Amino acid sequence: MVAYDELGSLVPIKRTLQVIDYQNQANKETEEPSNKRVRPLGRVTSLANLISPVRSGAVRRFGQTIQSISFRGDGKSPGVPQKGCSRAAVPTPPKRRNSTLWSETLDVRQKGTFSTKEIKRQEAIFELSRGEQDLIEDLQLARKAYHDPMLKLSIMSEEELTHIFGDLDAYIPLHEDLLAQLAKATGPDGTVGQIGQIVVSWLPGLNAYRDYCSNQLAAKALLDQKKQDRRVQDFLQRCLESPFSRKLDLWSFLDIPRSRLVKYPLLLKEILRHTPAEHADVPDLERAIAIIQGVLSDINMKKGESECQYYMDKLEYLEERQRDARIERSKALLCHGELRNKSGTKLHVFLFTEVLVMTRPVTRNERHCFQVYRQPIPVQELVLEDLPDGEVRMGGSFRGAFSNADKAKNIFRVRFQDASQGQAHTLQGNDVFHKQQWLNCLRGAMSAVQPAQQGPAGDPEPAGPTPRAATSATPPAPPPSSTWRRPTRTVPRPPTPPQLAPGEEPGAQTAAAAAARSPLSSLPRPPPPLRPPLAKPKRRRSLAVRWGRGRRPWCESGLLVDI
Repeated sequence: MVAYDELGSLVPIKRTLQVIDYQNQANKETEEPSNKRVRPLGRVTSLANLISPVRSGAVRRFGQTIQSISFRGDGKSPGVPQKGCSRAAVPTPPKRRNSTLWSETLDVRQKGTFSTKEIKRQEAIFELSRGEQDLIEDLQLARKAYHDPMLKLSIMSEEELTHIFGDLDAYIPLHEDLLAQLAKATGPDGTVGQIGQIVVSWLPGLNAYRDYCSNQLAAKALLDQKKQDRRVQDFLQRCLESPFSRKLDLWSFLDIPRSRLVKYPLLLKEILRHTPAEHADVPDLERAIAIIQGVLSDINMKKGESECQYYMDKLEYLEERQRDARIERSKALLCHGELRNKSGTKLHVFLFTEVLVMTRPVTRNERHCFQVYRQPIPVQELVLEDLPDGEVRMGGSFRGAFSNADKAKNIFRVRFQDASQGQAHTLQGNDVFHKQQWLNCLRGAMSAVQPAQQGPAGDPEPAGPTPRAATSATPPAPPPSSTWRRPTRTVPRPPTPPQLAPGEEPGAQTAAAAAARSPLSSLPRPPPPLRPPLAKPKRRRSLAVRWGRGRRPWCESGLLVDI
C-alpha cells in the first residue's frame, strides 16, 4: 500500500512513519527536558481497531486499506515503546426517529382555535401518516443497506435473497400512494377534513401482502440457516453496530410490514373514537375497519395454510403405518411446540385440524426435519386427561428417580379411546400457562369434531368407560332436589331429674338405687394386685455396628442397599 506524503513524493506510509518516529526520538534526547506532557503517536486510537477482519475479498481489501492508514506502524521502532490504547473509542449513538406530535407543529395562537377533541383526532391522523413515512424508510433501508450489498459482495446468491426479502420494492409505491392522498387532503391549517373515503379505497390494496406474510416462516428458517456462515454473520453484525440500524437486526426490518398491518385497525378505531358522531367520516371509518379486519383474516388464513404445509413437508415417517390421510388434508396448524414425555425426552408436538402428531427433531444431511414418534392420534379418538401436580413421577435422571422432592408439575395425558390402537403419552409443559394453552387447543379441536361423533338423534355414541378426569367424559349430573335430603342430626336430651317425695333429700333415691343394684357395694374394695416389673428390652445393634463403620453400603441417593 502506497500513498503520497505531505511533500508530494510517493513513498510507503509504513516506512515514512518509522522514520518520523526515529527522528522524534532523536530530537527528544538532544533538547532540554520540558514539563509539558505530549501524547505519543503510539497511544492514538487507530481506526483500524474498530473494524473486525472479514472473509470477503472486497471488504477485506477495504479493511487492509484502513489498517495501513494508521498512526501506529506494525514495525517497532528501536526507541519508541509500543503501548496500547488507554481509552476505548466511544460508540456512535444509534439514529433516532422523529417523534414530533401534530400539536407541536402549531403555534400557540393557532392551537387555541381547535377543540381538545379535534386536536386528538388530528393527532391520530398524523400518527397514521407518520407511520407510513417510517415504513417507507425502513423498506428502502432494507433494500439499500442489506439486500444490495450482500448481492454485490456475493455473500448470498440472488435466489436466496429473493426468498428472504420477497418483493419489498413492490410495496413502497402502495404506501407512497396513501401519503400522497393524505397530503392532498391536508388543508392550509394542517388539518385533514375527511379521511374515511381515502382509507376505504386504499385498504383493499393491502391484499398484496398475502404472499409476503405466508413466506415469512420459510424466509426466517433460511435466514437462520445462512447465519451459520461466517461471512453472513460478520456482515449482519457490522450492520447491527451501525447507527442506521437503530440496534435492530435484519429480521426486525423484514417483520415490520407484518407488524404494521395489525396496527391499522387500532389506528382507525382511534380516529373514529375522536370523531364527532355527526361527522361525515363516521360511516366510512366503520366501513374501513370492517375492510381491514377482513383483509387481516384472509392474510392469517393464507399464512396458516402455508405454515401447515411447511411443517408437513418436514415430517419424516419411520413406518408406513404412521402415515395418516388426515395429516395430508389438514389446512391449518392449531398449535405446536416442545413438550417432554414421561422419560424426559423432548418432543415437538403438532396439533393439526384432525390429528395429533408427536415428533422428535432430527437433522438429515444438514436439513432439519421432524421424525414422527409413535402412532399419530386422531382427534376423534383422542382422550385428554388433566393430571394434578405430583400424581405422576417423571423420569430423566438417576438422582431424580430416588428423590421425593421434585414432583411432576404441569402434566397431562393423551391416549386413544381404544388402548390397543396405540400408546398413551404423559406430557409436561414448561409452566402452567404453557400447559393451559395446550389444554385449550386440544379441547377446542375435540369440540370441533364432536358433532361428527353424534348419532341421528343428537345423542353421543357410547365410547366405553372413560377414565377419571378425562376431557371426553361428561361430568355426572347432580341428583334431583326431590330425591336428596340433608341428613338430620339428633341431639340427645338431658335426663329428666326424678320426682322427690315431700321431705326427701336429693341424692337419697340415687344411693338407694345403687345399693339395690350392687348388694356388695357396702364391703370395702380390695387393693389392686401388684404387677411384676417389666423386663428391660434387649438393645439391638444397628446395621452400622454389625457391618462395621467402613462397610456401610450407600447408593447415590443416600438409601441403604440390601446385600
